[in-house]
Amino acid sequence: MTTLMTLVGIAVFVVGLLFSIAWHELGHLSTAKLFGIRVPQYMVGFGPTLWSRRKGETEYGIKAIPLGGYIRMIGMFPPGDDGRIRQRSTSPFRGMIEDARAAAYEEMQPGDEKRLFYTRKPWKRLIVMFAGPFMNLVLAVVIFLGVLMSFGINTQTTTVASVSDCVIPASARTDSCPKDAPDTPAKAAGLRAGDTIVAFDGRAVSDWGDLQASIRAADGPVTLTVERDGERKVLEATPIKNKVLKTDGRGGYVEGEYVTAGFLGFAPASGIVPQSFPQAVDTMGGIVNNGFQALIALPSKIPALWDAAFNGGERAQDSPVGVVGAARVGGEIVTLDIPPSQRVATMLFLLAGFNLSLFLFNMLPLLPLDGGHMAGAVWESVRRGLAKVFRRPDPGPFDVAKLMPVAYVVAGLFICFTLLVLVADVVNPVRLAG
Repeated sequence: MTTLMTLVGIAVFVVGLLFSIAWHELGHLSTAKLFGIRVPQYMVGFGPTLWSRRKGETEYGIKAIPLGGYIRMIGMFPPGDDGRIRQRSTSPFRGMIEDARAAAYEEMQPGDEKRLFYTRKPWKRLIVMFAGPFMNLVLAVVIFLGVLMSFGINTQTTTVASVSDCVIPASARTDSCPKDAPDTPAKAAGLRAGDTIVAFDGRAVSDWGDLQASIRAADGPVTLTVERDGERKVLEATPIKNKVLKTDGRGGYVEGEYVTAGFLGFAPASGIVPQSFPQAVDTMGGIVNNGFQALIALPSKIPALWDAAFNGGERAQDSPVGVVGAARVGGEIVTLDIPPSQRVATMLFLLAGFNLSLFLFNMLPLLPLDGGHMAGAVWESVRRGLAKVFRRPDPGPFDVAKLMPVAYVVAGLFICFTLLVLVADVVNPVRLAG
């Protein structure tokens, strides 16, 4: 049964993956057609074609390898300096450029002269190339907000999980109470595990981050209104100054960094709590920031990834994963011993994270990624703008094809990284259980 459920989870993730790719390419397709660019092909996947159907001037299809997708636009690159699409050259780098240029015109038909991608104004080309990653961003935002506001997220609450016996600084790294340590203000006030704090000093509270900030800012005696066994009680407490962990602004802590602030001496309980729209937006902002930081840190994780793949090293929980690894995680989610609603929420979070990664990755200003074409359009716009300001001749379209040798190097590095991740995902996968 566990194997069957794992396969179901993998299948669900693959379907979500294919939808995300199709959604990405739809952004390119719709804006290209909006600006009159001819699009002969819209494909989800790579390799042999499993199914295709022509509608109008575009062939729509699904290919065998679900590792990406593409639309084929006519005239992605301008002709060479001599006006030709292809030249004869013995230079391997020149050959790369000429091959790329020729491929952009191979399906050109009579009447397409005014429907070429490179003939569109830079801002239109920028929109066409940005539309794909933007669709992934929209999907990620919708899923994140939907899950956070409906299913909820595991978060700290205003319910008391435990009350500390004595006052010790957070940096002490011990739970033992010294003989001369005083009782915590929470214990002295009579606070108990299971109490839910509903008001702090007469002001209603329902969010742990808000309550935590109020405690740390307190200076002098306060009242705690708690719900206990269906009744409300008002307790009096006097927070003291103590060395505590610095907060991250969302109710969590920054390990290894300490501040002196108000202290009561209890730990909050955690639970699945739906968030309000402002809370969900704030949480999503943290997720996006974490994704951006993870992208920056990606090169630094390659040595550990190599060690995990080939030397049996430990695979870190935040190690990069590929499609195979993510699909395996999707299969593991379905078998988790948690309520069905939380399995659905976790699977949706995985899909949203995948779409966020697609957005961030494609925004890198490198060919052959969308960001590389966007950078080319921006540079052309700047170059033509400067020519107007200084009354110089129009320099014409920026020839992105001349960057194809660099694009092949980048693509080669991406392929090597993808293969490394694939090996690690197979021989030493990331597991949700650690």
